[in-house]
Amino acid sequence: MPDEVTRTTLRSMTHLPPPAEELRLLDAELWQLDARRAQLLARRAWLIAALHPARQQSPAQAAAQPPSAAAPRPETAAPSVQNVLLVLGGVLLTLAAAVFTLVSWGHLGITGRALVLGAVTLATLAAPVALLKRGLRSTAESVAGLGLALTVLDAYALHAAALAGTDGTAYAAAASAVLAAAWTAYGLLPVTAALRLPLPSALAAAQFPLLLWALSADAGPYVITAALLVTSGLDAVAVARLTAGAVRITAVVGAYGIGGWGVLSAGWLSLTADGPGDACRAGALLLLAAAIALRAAWRGPGMRHALGLAITSGLLVVGALGGVARSGVPSDWAVPAHLAVGIALLGAVRAARLPDAVRRGVAWASGAVQALAVLWTLPVVAVVLLGPAGRLGRVWNGAPSDARAAVAVEMPWPPAAAVAPVVLVAVAAVLALAVHAVEWRGWARLGSLGLLWATAVLLPAVFEAPYLVGMLVLGVVTAVALYACRVPASAARVTALVLALVTALGLTLVSLASQSATLVVLSGLTVLFAAASWRAGVAPFTAPAALLHAAALASASGAAADWPPARTALLVLVVAAAAALLAARLGASRTTVPVEAVGAALGLFAVALAVTDPPMLALVLAGCGVIAAGTALRAGRRPAGYAATALFVLAAWVRLAAWDVGTPEAYTLPVTVPALLVGALRRRRDPQASSWTAYGPGLAATLVPSLVAAWFDPHWTRPLLLGTAALLVTLLGARHHLRAPLVLGGSVLALVTLHELAPYVVQVTGALPRWAPPALAGLLLLALGATYEQRIRDVRRMREVLGRMN
Repeated sequence: MPDEVTRTTLRSMTHLPPPAEELRLLDAELWQLDARRAQLLARRAWLIAALHPARQQSPAQAAAQPPSAAAPRPETAAPSVQNVLLVLGGVLLTLAAAVFTLVSWGHLGITGRALVLGAVTLATLAAPVALLKRGLRSTAESVAGLGLALTVLDAYALHAAALAGTDGTAYAAAASAVLAAAWTAYGLLPVTAALRLPLPSALAAAQFPLLLWALSADAGPYVITAALLVTSGLDAVAVARLTAGAVRITAVVGAYGIGGWGVLSAGWLSLTADGPGDACRAGALLLLAAAIALRAAWRGPGMRHALGLAITSGLLVVGALGGVARSGVPSDWAVPAHLAVGIALLGAVRAARLPDAVRRGVAWASGAVQALAVLWTLPVVAVVLLGPAGRLGRVWNGAPSDARAAVAVEMPWPPAAAVAPVVLVAVAAVLALAVHAVEWRGWARLGSLGLLWATAVLLPAVFEAPYLVGMLVLGVVTAVALYACRVPASAARVTALVLALVTALGLTLVSLASQSATLVVLSGLTVLFAAASWRAGVAPFTAPAALLHAAALASASGAAADWPPARTALLVLVVAAAAALLAARLGASRTTVPVEAVGAALGLFAVALAVTDPPMLALVLAGCGVIAAGTALRAGRRPAGYAATALFVLAAWVRLAAWDVGTPEAYTLPVTVPALLVGALRRRRDPQASSWTAYGPGLAATLVPSLVAAWFDPHWTRPLLLGTAALLVTLLGARHHLRAPLVLGGSVLALVTLHELAPYVVQVTGALPRWAPPALAGLLLLALGATYEQRIRDVRRMREVLGRMN
């Protein structure tokens, strides 16, 4: 190709923008470079500031730096504040709207009513669409909840304005169905599908139509219960078809809540059935509930709730069949009838076609029925073991005629107590013969032995044996149980120990009828438990029991000598001192801590005995302080010094009270000042320690009693001084960023101010409508919540930009 043609062609193909356009492009490019450079410089400055401390110190210095250099963490996150504001704002607006509808509704005509509620409802339901487009999802959820609440108010307003003559319950049933459908449609719209509130609300509203329809039709309790159970069944179907989410959780809650209500209603109908016909109808309802639960467990054998549903189904079957059987037997044999059905239910466990979860659930249901039958016998056992506690108010008033009279002091003898041994023996036989699993065999034998023990304890009272024979049986059972603690198996040893302790308690209470019997029984039990304490395996339990019986013996001895309770407290305090000496002798044994705990409890008991005599109470408190101070001298028991200090302070307070000193600051300030000094020393050693631990007890020791005194003080001096002190504490807490002084001082200052200004606040608020302050507060909180969400979103965007810069 010739050169002329080539140059001509290239000259015609070359295109340059005009100078003005090219200058604009260059300016834009330079502006982008400047912005990018500013971002990089800011990032570089941050990195230099972050790396500068590491370059200034060596690794050894960094390791030796105390943990107090760590920056304090914020205690409240911005998203939490946002959610609280949005929820509180929505609630306040909903309450304001309800007050407006219920109170101010009558001031508008029918047109005004329709326009106001319709416009507000439509605007509120449309607002989440714009909020979702702007990314304010939390605010949209709050506004959507307000819109759903307004639809409920619309339904109420429609009934009050145009349909007042219709039946309220029937209208509520229809309205709940319409609201459920409307909320479902609103939640399925493409522009509002991101909202998580409408669909669960619709499912919640769907729980009421059948029940309200049954109530409006004046149906009987059986039809109402059937409506509840059918609603629960529909919820169970929804649970099986829905995936995980808020809607499924609502369906689960509805299935369990409505179903539980229906089951309780059917159970009540079964319990109050007048004849076989009513019992059969109630049993049919229980069988319907059992079928729903069994179907739910069968369709989802891998579900977490399958085992529980199977257990529920088995229990409902027992309730249905047992209720029918109960209607044909005497009332005393109602529990044995249910027990027979529960034992027969074990045959279903061997069915090969049942899923594993259902099989285990039926077995657990049978075990639960047997356990409930055993629990039914517990009142009889409690009367035998704890019934003599009624003699605590009239100790040593004479020996009763027989064992039943000895235990049935103030509690009546159960009418069906004669069949209690039958139930216990039947369950013991099932545990001994029907449990074949290796992992459960040992526990079943222990349970069988425990039931046989309960039978032995019941027999003297059931057969009305003589008083001395009944005590002798309890004493022999206690001794045998303590001797059985020698077995090497830990589970059997624990069982024998528990039985010995329970039987000893019952024997002690039975012996309260006679002074000589009390002293002899307490002495014998003290010796028995002290002798059993030589074995290290049970000493952590028998040694404290021996100390408790010794303390009871000391109290009984003081009462036998006609001493007042305040003087008897000294004898109990001697036992507490003996416990402290025994704990020091034991050293690092496992028995040390239980003995110390019992000694502390006995010290408190001594204080309770001396509480009616202030001088003696001060002496007892000082004695407890001496014991605690002696305990604090041992290694590892240094914290007991704090208890000793507190006891000495209490002793001084009691002495002050005995001298008629009534000013609370005289009691609290001597405690507050050293407590604050100790807290300051702790914060100085460990700046990361919580201000509640360091300053909270000291501040509360003075502020709270003074606040109570100022609240009932008619004069102005104490509130003024307390408010000044609370203001100073609040300012110090704000200055040093300490939560305890800030919260305690601010709370006390606010309460004192409220107490002083309450009459004026009542006068001001009485001039405003009742719904106006909540509405204004709700709008303010919603605005603050939206601002928080907007700022959080901006911070997240900036974080993403900085992350991309790396």
